[in-house]
Amino acid sequence: MTALPDTGFTPSAEDRAGLDAWFAAYDEAGARRDIARMADMAVFPLNLVSDDSQGDGRTAQWTREQFIDTMSQVMSDSGDRPISFASTRTPVFLSPSMAVVFTDSTMTAGEETHRLRYADILVRRGGTWAFQTMIQSGWGDALG
Repeated sequence: MTALPDTGFTPSAEDRAGLDAWFAAYDEAGARRDIARMADMAVFPLNLVSDDSQGDGRTAQWTREQFIDTMSQVMSDSGDRPISFASTRTPVFLSPSMAVVFTDSTMTAGEETHRLRYADILVRRGGTWAFQTMIQSGWGDALG
């Protein structure tokens, strides 16, 4: 088990439960291919961090429209097959309103399974979590 860094903030059980509930709702929207709902759960412009096929780090900022267009294309690649997610998340709370969340996930579309590892930076505003930065290897060529 990896030791989490001491950020000076210790989340309560309620903090963790709120973040877990947010991810459950996000995964549910993804399983339904409800891209608009997924976009509702973000702060735009959305920061993206990845690397490309040449091994160079890439970054971008997306508008809501870019997120919807790109995610619609990614989700349509799985066809009409049902999508499900099984994820293990390790949140690092920086404060009551900021968290970096590391995720190991398995996405299943029909009989096809993909393993994913990524990190998100989330902020809580008005009592509601939203993701603001997505970090995942291998998407840099699509960031332009």
